[in-house]
Amino acid sequence: MEGFKKILKQKMHNFVEKIFLETKNFPREEIYVTTSQLKRAALSIILNYTEGYARFTEKHQLNFMRTAFGSAKETEYLLYLSKKLNFLTENNYNELSKQLDEINAMLWSEIDLLSKSLNPKKPALPPQTEKI
Repeated sequence: MEGFKKILKQKMHNFVEKIFLETKNFPREEIYVTTSQLKRAALSIILNYTEGYARFTEKHQLNFMRTAFGSAKETEYLLYLSKKLNFLTENNYNELSKQLDEINAMLWSEIDLLSKSLNPKKPALPPQTEKI
């Protein structure tokens, strides 16, 4: 499992780097709105994931994993909005969306595993798979 976590953290890191690079090209008037929010949402994914593993109980870890997943969903919408407003090219949007889909799938598998560990009789609710 440690190899899986390392791969997921690296994917999250690469995603955040790409977001920070891409938002440099956003309109200047968006610096305190879309640019800032997208950067914070993307960063929140890896920060919550990392903080979750600094917690000593699986219950607390699960809470942080769910928060990271929520931040990923927020980021998903902000990417969509950025594409619609032509802040991102179609190619860059597709690349970032693909990266985020991979992160979401891996993150969800950890959430599911932790949920089953805490309550084997109650499965985790499936993630919202509907794309924007």
